[in-house]
Amino acid sequence: MRIHEEIPLSHPAMAGHFPGNPIVPGALLLGRVARAAAVNYAAIPKSLSAARFHAPLRPGEPYEIELELAAGAALKFRVLRGATLIAAGAFQLDISRPR
Repeated sequence: MRIHEEIPLSHPAMAGHFPGNPIVPGALLLGRVARAAAVNYAAIPKSLSAARFHAPLRPGEPYEIELELAAGAALKFRVLRGATLIAAGAFQLDISRPR
């Protein structure tokens, strides 16, 4: 599953996140991945198993979130800007609770 998004420079999380050289905070990206999981799989991410950031994402740059269900209630994710990998990792999902 792929979700297309963009974070504008006007987003509140961007204030002070490197004035003159803005970069989207990793926590904001992880929050977007968690929200996509909740919306698309009706499951709540309960823990972050792994996350690695490979390249910066600038505000206003379009990006995609790729989600893939794996064994053991794991949800693998990748955040991509075109062919560039921005972040990758996995959440453990709480599938016992409805959203």
